[in-house]
Amino acid sequence: MGAFDGLRALVTGGASGIGLATARLLASQGAHVAILDLAQASPDGFAACVRADVGDDTSVTSAVSSAVDTLGGLDVLVNNAGIGAQGAVADNSDDEWHRVWDINVVGLVRVTRAALPALRSSAHGAIVNVSSIAATAGLPQRALYSATKGAVLSLTRAMAADLLAEGIRVNAVCPGTADTPWVARLLERTPDPAAEYAALAARQPHGRLVSADEVAAAITYLASPAAGSTTGTSLAVDGGMDGLRLRKEG
Repeated sequence: MGAFDGLRALVTGGASGIGLATARLLASQGAHVAILDLAQASPDGFAACVRADVGDDTSVTSAVSSAVDTLGGLDVLVNNAGIGAQGAVADNSDDEWHRVWDINVVGLVRVTRAALPALRSSAHGAIVNVSSIAATAGLPQRALYSATKGAVLSLTRAMAADLLAEGIRVNAVCPGTADTPWVARLLERTPDPAAEYAALAARQPHGRLVSADEVAAAITYLASPAAGSTTGTSLAVDGGMDGLRLRKEG
């Protein structure tokens, strides 16, 4: 018996990286899983793969409706879709601030809003939002991205307060820098990708990047009936980056 036998889950940004690892883990534990992604790729092994742009409400509404119809309902929503941004506070234009905010924050709102009617009918309703270490630690050259992920963390707590009486739990994960295709693409744009990779790994106290599977395990726990008394919280998967202050030897 799997922890998610008979339950139905929708994972946004599910075609690669953390989203795909989460979708696969949920499916391996018995869930019927639909993934929502802007990418054309349709990974095998899922009940449905629907294409949508979380920046467009019509697209989201149609895609979520299609996924819920295919699944026959919805018990778990994983809001993982998002985009990155680099630069200090003055380095991005208004248009870029609005674009990233619209995807990372309002996009989450659009998907949740479309999924809520189905989640309200579930006996195990759960939402897990993917925030970031950038929400809780000051990182250089990440002002815009940090602002959006901080908003996701605050929004998670507000959603948890609003939805508790309806039997829907809401939590967040805050991954550190993860070894994903998205991070790999960022590294490719640097003058020395190997040196940049080493610097990112060294920044985390356990000395390496976080794996997508490790983040997926945290998401899956928070979404599971086993976490039935856990809501309005965040789980850091960052190798101790946010909470530890280690003393250098020598």
